[in-house]
Amino acid sequence: MITAIVMINCEVDRIPEVAENIANIPAVSEVYSVTGDADLIALVRVREHEEFADVIADRLNKVEGVTGTSTHIAFRTYSAHDLEAAFSLGLDDA
Repeated sequence: MITAIVMINCEVDRIPEVAENIANIPAVSEVYSVTGDADLIALVRVREHEEFADVIADRLNKVEGVTGTSTHIAFRTYSAHDLEAAFSLGLDDA
């Protein structure tokens, strides 16, 4: 799975509706309303890089109320769960 973090700017008075519409796009796993430079952040997960064009350019960017996006493609994922598993490899509980 390839993950992209999409920073989304939208019409401020439409944030809830825009977030809901984006969350209904099949490859979008989560949408967050946030503070800072973006109004929303969406996590998009696809199997092939080419799918990002279909999801982000052809669907997400065309949601009514979206005024701009900035996409960041993840190289690698780290989580507390992954790190815990990595550190416990080969070790027996004493």
